[in-house]
Amino acid sequence: MTQDAGGAQAPAGVIGLDIGGTKVRGLLRDADGVPVSTARVLTRQGPQGVVASALECIDMLLSDAGAARHDVRAIGIGVPGVVDVAAGTVTSAVNLGIGPEPFALARALTEQVGCLRVRLENDVNVAALGAARTLGIDDAAYLALGTGVAAGIVLSGRLLRGHLGVAGEIGHVPLDATGPRCSCGQRGCLEMSASGAALSAAWAAQRDPGTGEVDVFTAAARGDQGAGRVCREYAQAVATCVQLLVLACGVRTVVIGGGVADIGRPLQDAVADALAARATHSPFLAGLHLPDRVVLCGGSDDVAALGAALLATEAAADDQPLELAV
Repeated sequence: MTQDAGGAQAPAGVIGLDIGGTKVRGLLRDADGVPVSTARVLTRQGPQGVVASALECIDMLLSDAGAARHDVRAIGIGVPGVVDVAAGTVTSAVNLGIGPEPFALARALTEQVGCLRVRLENDVNVAALGAARTLGIDDAAYLALGTGVAAGIVLSGRLLRGHLGVAGEIGHVPLDATGPRCSCGQRGCLEMSASGAALSAAWAAQRDPGTGEVDVFTAAARGDQGAGRVCREYAQAVATCVQLLVLACGVRTVVIGGGVADIGRPLQDAVADALAARATHSPFLAGLHLPDRVVLCGGSDDVAALGAALLATEAAADDQPLELAV
C-alpha cells in the first residue's frame, strides 16, 4: 500500500472507466465501495490512444487518493462498439478509432497497470448497471438516445446480455418496412425516428433558417408550430422505445440517457404525454402507469463510470482472473 501526505495508508480499491468518443470518465471506490475520487480526461483516438487516455485517467484517480497502480484490485471498463466480454476485446468502436479487428483492451491495461482483473463491457450496459444502483432498483433499462438507439437492461439486479450480446438493441427493431434505409441494412428501424440524429435531421428539415441554431424543444416552447410538430413526433418515437422495453423485458423503470437526455424536463414531459395519450385508449396500458416509469439521466451524471466500478467490484471478488485475449 502507498501512503498519503499524512502518512496514512490509502485503501486498495476498484476503478470504473467510461470511455467515450470525446472523454474518459473515471471513478475510484475504496474497499468498502465508498467513492474516493473522480476524474475526466479527453479521449485520444486509435487503440493506443485509448489506452493512453485510460492510463491518464487511472493515474489521476490514484494521485488524488494518494494511491499507486499496484493498489488497484480490479478495473471495470465501459466502451462503445462490439465487446467480447470473455476475451476482453472490442471491435468496431468507430468513435474511438478502433476498427473491425479485435483490440485486446483489457489485456493492454492489465500489462500497463499490473492489475490481473480487468473487465470490459459495452458502455450502455454499464450505464444500465450504474443507473439501477443510483435509483436503488433491481429492474431497469437504460435507453441511450444519441447517434443511434440502444438499451442496457438489468433484471433482478443482473445485466441481461442475451445470445450474441444483442439484448437491448431495440434501435434495429423495424417499424416500417417501407421506411428509410437504416445503417444496419433494414428499413424503417426505430433508430431512424428515435435517435438524436433523427431528431436533428427532422429539425434541420423543418427549421426556418431565420431561427438560427435554437434547440427544437426551445423553439417549440416559444410557439414555433413546426418545432412543436417535430417534438411531438419525436416524443412518440421515444414512447415506443419505452413501451417496448417495459412490455418485452418487464423493467420497472426506463432511464433515458445519452446526448438527447440533456434536453431535460421538456423531453421527459413530452414522452410522458405521449404515453398518457396512448393509455386513454387502452385500459391495458393505463394499468401499467408508463408515464410514471420514465426518468432522465443527463450527460452530467456519471452512471456509466459507476456501473463500470460495480463490474470491477464483481471482478475483484472472483477467485481467478479472466483469461484475456492476446
